Amino acid sequence: MRIFVAGATGAIGRPLLAQLLAKGHQVVALTRSPEKAKALVQQGVEPAIADVFDPDAVKAAVSHAQPDVVIEQLTAYPKTYTRESMSAAAALNTRIRLEGGANVLAAAQTAGVRRYLRQSIGFWAIPGTGLADEETPLSLDASPAVAADAKIVTEIERRLLTTPNIEGIALRYGFFYGPGTWFHPDGDVANQVRQQQFPIVGKGEGVWSWLHIEDAAIATVAAAERGNPGIYLIADDHPLAVRNWLPAFARWLDAPPPPQVSVAEALQYAGADAVYYGTQMRGMSNAKAKRELNFQPRSLEWLIGSAVAHTH
Repeated sequence: MRIFVAGATGAIGRPLLAQLLAKGHQVVALTRSPEKAKALVQQGVEPAIADVFDPDAVKAAVSHAQPDVVIEQLTAYPKTYTRESMSAAAALNTRIRLEGGANVLAAAQTAGVRRYLRQSIGFWAIPGTGLADEETPLSLDASPAVAADAKIVTEIERRLLTTPNIEGIALRYGFFYGPGTWFHPDGDVANQVRQQQFPIVGKGEGVWSWLHIEDAAIATVAAAERGNPGIYLIADDHPLAVRNWLPAFARWLDAPPPPQVSVAEALQYAGADAVYYGTQMRGMSNAKAKRELNFQPRSLEWLIGSAVAHTH
């Protein structure tokens, strides 16, 4: 198939391009940078140069590409994972997802594209017992940044899944780890853990769902090839509470054990969002992706050979 990728140079974009090429697809990737366009050509990818905020340029790029499928991975996350850096990046990240994404979706519709996949987020499901599934709504009344982003993601999904004449697929990913992510030995969270700046909050009951960046790419290609319209939760088999995964991550990094702080302390110095992530996050089920996409995620790399129980 001919597949047009928007957001091809981010953490997931690089392995996604590699997976698409390995499966024999013709790939066109959107970039606004002539330098990045040269690098894409060297990978065997056809570049389409346009600014995602220029609707006419995006329409021309998609129309010229004539793809069967569009995969949208547009985000603007910072290299550091701190309250300050995330707040600073929020406006551009919101704009690129809402306005940039709307431009790509409109261009796809105009060009008669059959199928459209976009990045979404699966770990903000409303708190509750057991694992969230595709029917579980996102938590629109959570802590401030989580609630704001959950509203954006819900709107983006609604917009895609109600667009006429397009098979829309929303991929709600878990937390990325692996090369190019925050959760990698050279990533920012690893540095924070080494410096004991990433604590367990309260009892560490927040349950995180993990996804290796290359598994994200593999699942995305499978969804492009044979997924059904709708939502897929994409994560590994073992969602884990912070109290389980964080000490294991520290050991894997040869870092000191993470400190433990009370909810009150975390509220004071890190804010309500840190408390939500540390104590209220709900794990997600990958049963649909395994059933319909033959998704077979790898085990979390810092737990291999460790004694951490695979408990929710």
